Amino acid sequence: MAFSDILAIFVALFVVIDPIGITPVFAALTRGRSREERRAIAARACLIAVGILTLFGLLGEAVLGGVGISMPAFRIAGGILLFVTALDMLFERRSKRREGQAPAEHDDDPAVFPLATPLIAGPGSITTMILLSEQAGGDWQRIAMLHVVMILLLSTAFALLLTAGALTRVLGKVGINVATRLLGVLLAALAVQIVLDGIAAV
Repeated sequence: MAFSDILAIFVALFVVIDPIGITPVFAALTRGRSREERRAIAARACLIAVGILTLFGLLGEAVLGGVGISMPAFRIAGGILLFVTALDMLFERRSKRREGQAPAEHDDDPAVFPLATPLIAGPGSITTMILLSEQAGGDWQRIAMLHVVMILLLSTAFALLLTAGALTRVLGKVGINVATRLLGVLLAALAVQIVLDGIAAV
């Protein structure tokens, strides 16, 4: 497999997963958590995302088709769920829920939703894995390389998520408040775009 093919896979996945863009969202979602909690959440999110993307990379549309779900329907559902998360960020519902809890009683774990899915392993990255697997044409060497590149990329994403604590210290409480709301607006717009893409595909 040529280096140019590997680079093309990396770029395609990097663009749709956007680990740099996810980092400030991660900082906002894990606001008030300790460094150890952030590390654990980031690790769980990335490992779950690896599992999801591996599943779809190997089995493709058969996973969705087996339960009668089309990719457009998957996009629309993912967009709606992401929009709910954006509303939580805009109105600080997560922070308000945490303020009434002791640190050991946190049950609001963002590792699975919205971090692992739909932010990391979302409709875009799942679709990309399916398309790249189909392009391999049954060549298991190419399919294996696709998954190796995906794992390397998510390892990079994990490393970037670990910088969220430093980002929080730099911005401060006021800065995080402003950033959380701005990111909430952007996340809401992204969610609407995903829904519109799904509707257009229908």
